[in-house]
Amino acid sequence: MSGNVSAGLAVVALVTALVAALFGVGRLRARRGIATATQRATYEVLHTAGLAAAPLRTGLDETGAGKAVRHLRALVGAAGLALTDRDDLLALDGRGAHHADQLRAAARKAVAAGRSTVLGEAELRCDRVDCPVRGAVVAPLRGPDGRVVGALVAVADEAPAPGLVQATLETADWAGDQLALAELDSSRERLARAEVRALRAQISPHFIYNALTAIASFVRTDPERARELILEFAEFTRYSFRAHGEFTTLAEELRSIDRYLTIERARFGDRLQVRLQIAPEVLPVTLPFLCLQPLVENAVRHGLSRKPGTGMVSIEARDAGAECHITVEDDGVGMDPATLTAGIAELAGESGAMGAPGGPGDDAGQHVGLSNVDERLRSAFGDQFGLVVETGLGSGTKVSMRIPKFHPGVRAGS
Repeated sequence: MSGNVSAGLAVVALVTALVAALFGVGRLRARRGIATATQRATYEVLHTAGLAAAPLRTGLDETGAGKAVRHLRALVGAAGLALTDRDDLLALDGRGAHHADQLRAAARKAVAAGRSTVLGEAELRCDRVDCPVRGAVVAPLRGPDGRVVGALVAVADEAPAPGLVQATLETADWAGDQLALAELDSSRERLARAEVRALRAQISPHFIYNALTAIASFVRTDPERARELILEFAEFTRYSFRAHGEFTTLAEELRSIDRYLTIERARFGDRLQVRLQIAPEVLPVTLPFLCLQPLVENAVRHGLSRKPGTGMVSIEARDAGAECHITVEDDGVGMDPATLTAGIAELAGESGAMGAPGGPGDDAGQHVGLSNVDERLRSAFGDQFGLVVETGLGSGTKVSMRIPKFHPGVRAGS
């Protein structure tokens, strides 16, 4: 009896599983039926365009062209497709390899003239009786500022129809936009490197002079202290002048700041007090290289060096969920907020020439440092992540920044 019951239960379970499977298949088919032919075609075009865009955004070279050409051919719907720069054929997919010299020559003419052209059998003659190539469309690729940087060549197995011509021209315009974006990305990287170099030029001369003067004062009276300061100074300059990486970690930046403050305390003695409040969990956070250090130097140089008696520099970094909040505050002389705003606005509109340290233009150095850091933060993370400065005459200065803990494309050493 129990055996029959068990067998019956097994049959019921099997039937239930089959029904559930059939129901699932039916639902899946129903879901697939939601997408229309137009929607599926749109998805395919956008997906293929995305695959072609990534290599094009690295620039027009053999590597990028080799990865993009297959997807571009799918977008155009051509029997073959080639990409060229101004002089040479970079990549070819599909038919037309034995016409490479003719396609290269036609592309050079289109690049020189800056106009598209349609090739027929007369321009693409060959000795192969089984050659399927009957024509081609050559369209210039325009990069930044409309400059022609290469050509897109669509190969046809029949006389090029108007649809193929239009598809080739539109795809060439789109590919040119991707190349322009690649140039924009490259220009942005060069600008970021130039901003770091400008910041180094601003910071280094006066600090090097003051550091060496402080070290020299200990050479005879306290040689061991002088030796330690020289080592700290060497490590500080090694970090500040490193040749690679636009980003660093908060831990590395704080380590360099500690060396800077060690040297400055040798100059100011007990006049310079430092308070640190750093949450351990934010030490790995990535931020632009030389982003925090200029703020600390400004606090010492512009805030406390002009203040009689003791001054305090406070550095705080705390965990704020998806962000790290950092503040650098001093109780120095401060400045008129209107003067600070006008100075930064002037630098944004002009080059912002900086005076010699300690001279009338010394405040301009503070504006340069703040403006530089603010621009690099906004460039890296977005406009909502700029600096916030609170100051007043005789009230000190507080500079705050927010750093996202995770941001696409931002990593230490990059």
